Amino acid sequence: MSREPDNGPVNKLASKVARHIEADIARRGWRIGESLGSEQALQRRHGVSRSVLREAVRLVEHHQVARMRRGPGGGLLICEPDAGPATRAVVIYLEHLGTTLVDLLNARLVLEPLAASLAAERIDEAGIDRLRAVLRAEEHWTPGAPAPRDEFHIALAEQSKSPLLQLFIDILMRLTTRYARQSRPDSATEAIEAVDHMHHDHSRIVAAVTAGDAARAKTLSERHIEAVTAWLREHHPGGGQASRRGRAARSRPAPRLEGDEPPGKLAETVAAAIGEEIVAGGWAPGSVFGTEPALLERYRVSRAAFREAVRLLEYHSVAHMRRGPGGGLIVARPRAEASIDTIALYLQYRKPTRGDLRCVRDAIEIDNVARVVKRRKEFAGFDAAALVHDVADEERFHLGLARLAGNALLDLFLRIIFELFRRQWSTTGQSLPTRADVAAVEHAHHRILLAIEAGDDSLARYRVRRHLDAAASWWL
Repeated sequence: MSREPDNGPVNKLASKVARHIEADIARRGWRIGESLGSEQALQRRHGVSRSVLREAVRLVEHHQVARMRRGPGGGLLICEPDAGPATRAVVIYLEHLGTTLVDLLNARLVLEPLAASLAAERIDEAGIDRLRAVLRAEEHWTPGAPAPRDEFHIALAEQSKSPLLQLFIDILMRLTTRYARQSRPDSATEAIEAVDHMHHDHSRIVAAVTAGDAARAKTLSERHIEAVTAWLREHHPGGGQASRRGRAARSRPAPRLEGDEPPGKLAETVAAAIGEEIVAGGWAPGSVFGTEPALLERYRVSRAAFREAVRLLEYHSVAHMRRGPGGGLIVARPRAEASIDTIALYLQYRKPTRGDLRCVRDAIEIDNVARVVKRRKEFAGFDAAALVHDVADEERFHLGLARLAGNALLDLFLRIIFELFRRQWSTTGQSLPTRADVAAVEHAHHRILLAIEAGDDSLARYRVRRHLDAAASWWL
């Protein structure tokens, strides 16, 4: 599906060419080190000017799926992608949405126990050593040092061998870190006790995973996240409902940027630093973050590197440059589309299995329908069919339920899964659903809505599970 961010003067043709290049890389099987051709050959192939191609190449390089190498034997070389640019953009997008601590912890409760359960089934001895090394590092923590939080959860997600869970949990932990920085124990003694409890929970989870006890690993993970939820709600300003909305803008010192970084990498560093400052400072959309001369002085980079950073910010709808009086770098209203495309591209490279897509989607969908049942009384004259809209369309129906569930994180993750499905569908030549399939889908959707409207949580979950089982034969 073709998407263009429309917030700011984005070169749409360059974005389109970048997507064509990335699709070509995926079709070729992602052969690392292979050349896609010289700049001149790529210009001819895509029928664009040198300036458009170079901007497209900048985006491809930003996604870290290819790099342009000059000179003999050069060209646009395929490389191993990195999820970093996309995860940073997603965090900025979610911060601007005002994602609450409640939604964050709910998303963790949906996905992390699933990762623990899969890790118990899939872990190997190298994975056991990795988790035990994290536990040993926790044992050596001393008061005054940063509290160990993220490494364990990221390491555990790695042992699930699920690219989706690894990426989604990485995003969740980045957001958790932001909230944790604002949460303070009441005393040094309480801080020590909190780390001790955390280490005890982590040790029990590792023991269950190592023993291959998937059910126990899942249960212990759920209890641990519930304990983390209780602690953060007690110690976070606002009791867990705080978001970035309404925070006063505040200035931070300009980051120290390395002077010997290559121009492309330097632009990425500048773009990431500006995005972080926009989030941390609570800058509202439409605000002038700074003029070009002021920002050049602030970040101490060349005009070329700064303008390349602005292109990346525009691509992810974080900010855009407005010329003329009263202009400057304008804070934008972030959109998810560019980040969804970038993450889907990265996951294409990681090649998630059908089972991987299925188990993560199921966990999100079942939680969504349960939340909609709980929230149905919030909607005046609740009519799920009217709110969800097209009950005959599989994607629109389920994304409609996700919207009603109200968790922006899980909504975004489900949209990424659907984008992956579209990309896989277009490359596998899978046959379209038959008319009988469409009729069965519409019937299943109506039955799910009836259970929701009746407030029957268990029946709604049952019908969603049965529907996902039946649809998997053609959906995946």
